[in-house]
Amino acid sequence: MRENKDFFRQQNESIFTPPEGLVAGDSPNPEIYRVMGEENILKMHEAFYKNLSETEISPMFPKDYVDASRKSGLFFIFLLGGPTYYHEKVGNPMMRKRHFPFRINESSRKIWVDTYFALLDERHREFNFPSQYLDSFKEFLDRFSKWMVNSDQ
Repeated sequence: MRENKDFFRQQNESIFTPPEGLVAGDSPNPEIYRVMGEENILKMHEAFYKNLSETEISPMFPKDYVDASRKSGLFFIFLLGGPTYYHEKVGNPMMRKRHFPFRINESSRKIWVDTYFALLDERHREFNFPSQYLDSFKEFLDRFSKWMVNSDQ
């Protein structure tokens, strides 16, 4: 991991929760998985992580963005209704808790989600992402990314 990672936070430091709280919502439509397939989901996440590696939040991610993208891709395969590869290789997702070591504020969340949205807008056909689910998937990503915000600084 990169040096900017705050891996061990002070025990007395509380984890920030956004004022609107953590709002659950609908999961993405599993038809996305059926249409895209695993290979396209993995390719899409590799492209996404390559794009992230060129942003100002790149220090939050491993230098080997391909390996990191694969782990993320496995999570999204599961999230979109596919097999539980992520659970088998990594364990229970607990995504908010897994992100606690990183200081994620609204600004960094916005960079993450905007980078994902730009990839979807520009290249969704390349990954066989079904157009009819783009808007609902973006809404999901926006809500989901808010769960990762753990710092107001």
